[in-house]
Amino acid sequence: MPAMDKLSTYRTNVMVTGRRLSVVYADTLIVDADDNAITLDSNGWQTVTTKRKMNQAANQFGLGYSIWQEKGKWFVRTPQGETLPYADGMTFARVN
Repeated sequence: MPAMDKLSTYRTNVMVTGRRLSVVYADTLIVDADDNAITLDSNGWQTVTTKRKMNQAANQFGLGYSIWQEKGKWFVRTPQGETLPYADGMTFARVN
């Protein structure tokens, strides 16, 4: 089972520019975070690997969200504790 506390490097680039974090997996910006907000986007690739990398980024960088799947649908628990259905390009507030 892959570690969930650190992003694997396979086909993944992590960029930290000032206070912005960007995680690109397979040419898709899957996590984009700054001091105020977090945006998630699978670009239509709702795969086990994409979801795992999003969760690894949340754990490694203390972003406070989590993603899971139920009956084929993805859900996100935001840093505020709200549960939302996942949607590509979704943005929610970041708690610092």
